[in-house]
Amino acid sequence: MLDKFGPQSAAGLPVTGTDNKSGGAAAGLRMEPGTGQKLLDGTGPPLSKRKLLVGLDLLCLLLASIPFFACELKAVRPYRRGFMCGDTSITYPYLHQEAISDELLIAGGIIIAGLTIALGECYRVRFRGVSSKAFVRNRYVSCLYKELGCFLFGCCVGQSLTNMAKLSVGRLRPHFLSVCRVTYASLNCTPGTYVPTVNCCQPDHRLEEEARKSFFSGHASFAMYAMLYLAFYLQARLTWRGARLLRPALQFFLILLAVYTGLTRISDYMHHPSDVLVGYIQGALTAYWVVSIHAGEAPPSLSPFHLSIHPSLHPSSER
Repeated sequence: MLDKFGPQSAAGLPVTGTDNKSGGAAAGLRMEPGTGQKLLDGTGPPLSKRKLLVGLDLLCLLLASIPFFACELKAVRPYRRGFMCGDTSITYPYLHQEAISDELLIAGGIIIAGLTIALGECYRVRFRGVSSKAFVRNRYVSCLYKELGCFLFGCCVGQSLTNMAKLSVGRLRPHFLSVCRVTYASLNCTPGTYVPTVNCCQPDHRLEEEARKSFFSGHASFAMYAMLYLAFYLQARLTWRGARLLRPALQFFLILLAVYTGLTRISDYMHHPSDVLVGYIQGALTAYWVVSIHAGEAPPSLSPFHLSIHPSLHPSSER
């Protein structure tokens, strides 16, 4: 880059020759001391600084996960809420097998999202010639770090908000009385009166605590976040004009999968319909928020067709 400014001496000053033309050219292109070094440094922050920024990203990811792990590790107990005697919404049976388990939800969501993002970024780097100023010289690794990092950050934020609500509200699941192994007859309570506390006959206290975490649905929020994030991702990445209905069809099936996941929580008697509805809303808002901050500015409208995940996703910016 410094060759554009003519030859320089060891002291960093331009070399002036006896030729008037060359001397005039050198004088016309004279640089201030340190300008060349500034140009070199302008290509990106130093290596140590960029490593520090990566460490800061990991720290933010960990901090966003604290409420999630506090709930999963049973470090905080849920609020012990009472109920109205005769409330039929908490008298449903307890099903030992779920249609979509926690393990299947997490593994499926991360695998589907990870594979989609990995294929999209590999195609973008291979055929679009995308460059990167990250300290990782491998462009594939650099692009995957940026996209998957934002996706995982949103996962941590969404599930932390979900678990915080579960612990704070303590709403009883539809199968609470079945898990607690009590009935309104055994409680000998008057219908319509409030029962503040109940002594459950369930020997497994973990099941009793889980029965107090109905609001709101973590399955619905995670599924909606992951699938809607992918829908936004496809909107920005899948720009092929050959089949105009391919992209909306894929987006439809992603949202359909998220909706189905939430509906199974109602049929499994794990959540009330309002829990699932709020989970949908929370997951959608989290996906919209993460995509907005990833773009560097709020999207102009709520329509995903006006949304771009990153300025570099526009085809015109990659030329």
